[in-house]
Order: sequence, then C-alpha cells, then structure tokens
Amino acid sequence: MPDPRPLYARATAQLATLVAAVRSEQLDAPTPCTEYDVRSLLGHLVGGTRRISAVPGGGDGKGADVPEWAADVPAGQWPELFADGRTRMLDAWADDALLEAVVTVPWGRVPGRLALSGSVMETAAHTWDLARAIGWSGTLDEEVGRFALGVARQAVPAAGREQLPFGAVREAAEEAGGYGQLAAWLGRDPEWRAPAAADR
Repeated sequence: MPDPRPLYARATAQLATLVAAVRSEQLDAPTPCTEYDVRSLLGHLVGGTRRISAVPGGGDGKGADVPEWAADVPAGQWPELFADGRTRMLDAWADDALLEAVVTVPWGRVPGRLALSGSVMETAAHTWDLARAIGWSGTLDEEVGRFALGVARQAVPAAGREQLPFGAVREAAEEAGGYGQLAAWLGRDPEWRAPAAADR
C-alpha cells in the first residue's frame, strides 16, 4: 500500500472546497449518510481530524462523534475549523516512521499506514456525501476515490455488517466512478440527490 499522506492531503484539500461552499440555509439539509444532516456531518469531519491527529501522540481516536459545539457554528466558520483540523492532521503524521508504527484507532491497533488509509476512505466517502447534499456539480479527484474504494473493499466486509456503521452493499454502475462505487459499497444509494438539487 502506498504512502497515503499525499492522497490524504488531496482528499482534504478538495473537501475544504466543498466545506467553503456550504450556505447557511443548507446546514439542516439531509445527506446520503442518513445519521447526519449537513451541520452534523461538518461537526463529524472536524471532530474526526482532531481525534485522529492525536493518535500519533498516543490517543485512540475516540470521542464524541458530533461535538456539542457543532450546533452553534455558523456556516462561515466551518472552513476555518476544517482547515485547522486538516493542518493538525498533516503536521501530526509528517514523520515517516509513523507509517509503520502500530497505532490505536477506533477500529483497532494497526500500522499507521493503514490508519491513514482509513482516513482517506472516510474523507472521500463524506466528500461525496457533502457534494450530493449541497448539490455541488464540480469534479472530484478520481484517483482519491479509486484509492478509497480499494481500501473500503479490503477493510469493510461485504457480509456480516451488523455491528458496523454501514448498510448492505448496493449496486453501482461502473460509470458511477470511484466515489459512486465507494458510496454503494458503504451502503449509500449511489443515485441519491438532495431534494433541492434534484429540481435544478
């Protein structure tokens, strides 16, 4: 498996573009990841960067899934919060030795390379979620999507998901690309569109 840090940097850079595109009236909109609306998804993303950036220092990546303060954050503040979390992640994982060091993350003890690959997968999946939720029509980094799909197929079993936060695998056409197939593998509807976006 290649060094996932360059792909993580690209994945989070494109996600930052989407975070900056969220409008105030979209914060309560649904997302393809049914447990989150846009506001709570943003809180989950920022909280995740903070939790996983603490892993190299001995943290376990656990904590509140959606920080309580997320409810009071206006749309215009999310880009700054996400940029801070992204910087923390990139700085925390800069040491090459961390790629082979065994670290503790919410899904177990794994080499840092695998832990970060999981972060690329989650970032890519939630990038697709946010893009669909706000009706974003830009082009996503397909190399990131394909890498994330490969990680998902190795890390998330197709069967026996009862204890995992993923629905059953769905069908997705090859034309759906890496992100659509990733969404389907993780149990999302690859054809999902926000109600407002579907009418445009």
